Amino acid sequence: MGEKEGEKKYTIEDLPGVGEATAEKLRENGYDDLMTLAVASPKDLSEVCGIGEGAAIKIISAARKYADVGNFETGEQILERRREIQKLTTGSKNLDGLLGGGLETQAITEFFGEFGSGKTQIMHQLAVNATMPKEKGGFDADVLIIDTENTFRPERIVQMARAKDLDSDNVLRRIHVARAYNSHHQILLAEKALEMAKEFPIRLLIVDSLTSHFRSEYMGRGSLAERQQLLNRHMHDLLKFGTINNAVIAVTNQVSARPDVFFGDPMAPIGGNIVGHTATFRIYLRKAKGGKRIARLIDSPHLPEGETVIQVTEDGITDGV
Repeated sequence: MGEKEGEKKYTIEDLPGVGEATAEKLRENGYDDLMTLAVASPKDLSEVCGIGEGAAIKIISAARKYADVGNFETGEQILERRREIQKLTTGSKNLDGLLGGGLETQAITEFFGEFGSGKTQIMHQLAVNATMPKEKGGFDADVLIIDTENTFRPERIVQMARAKDLDSDNVLRRIHVARAYNSHHQILLAEKALEMAKEFPIRLLIVDSLTSHFRSEYMGRGSLAERQQLLNRHMHDLLKFGTINNAVIAVTNQVSARPDVFFGDPMAPIGGNIVGHTATFRIYLRKAKGGKRIARLIDSPHLPEGETVIQVTEDGITDGV
């Protein structure tokens, strides 16, 4: 219990090696509490603050000690912490069931599929749902959307909000959208999200789409390593945001055809192992007849693979009938 009390008492100035100038640099770059420092990487910290990597490691390890992270825990303690995790409804009982009750906080849920498979529609629906009261499966919270392909439509939010008997003006006020113009801007916006969360109660962060800028800017095998490194950093920033704010992270991803697949579905999500290993839940969306979509859960730490049918209508995402 002493550590937990210490977390409230200590500030970043109390960390060894952090004077006034370093503290100011840390705060300017978004490292303004013990938890953000505790989960930082020494390389990033040394670059933004102009300090040696050795000094950065000392600062991070002290922050971990004060914030009580990075230690081994019993399974019982982890179960207790997982009780903080909440679930956000998708609007479809079928899809909620596939995800074990909805989208988990402190995790990245990736929806991938071809153009027109319903990815952006689901993102709009999640944004509306997060503003709903808790008793309706929402968080009564604000939403951040990083829009990389200019796909956000406030008119669609109004339609979906009215279908749920919500005040559409209030819903729009609680959704904060930033257009990302390239991959570096996208990474910067994910870092800025931590500052936004101090001003607004943000419990859902959406990136639509995760990989489009990375794919168009880093073409060819020569730039693959750099692309994957940046994508890895970006995804860990998103995960850090989810962990610190007990928020849902929902991302969309495109697919590309694999020429070596002769049987079965040749479509694979972009981003390779980096995205595959960092996303906690992965859902593959496919078009079906009459506005229906088939959603298949292909990756989860504890849920079985399976698929279900959902419907994309003017009112939003519902169960496929």
